[in-house]
Amino acid sequence: MAKTKMIRIQYYRSKIATPTKHKLVIKGLGFTRLNQIVEREDTDSVRGMVKAVPHLVRILEEK
Repeated sequence: MAKTKMIRIQYYRSKIATPTKHKLVIKGLGFTRLNQIVEREDTDSVRGMVKAVPHLVRILEEK
């Protein structure tokens, strides 16, 4: 079985003054607090979510 590629994403800027869609993207990625780092599968849907809010999150590394 092939190992799934993972990416680490950090939520580093607040979503307070952003549109509702951006807030929903942050919640969909699994973030609950600022400066949190999560690991997600490197899929097109996750990449699209990160691309929608590049001013709020950053990709730390790809595994």
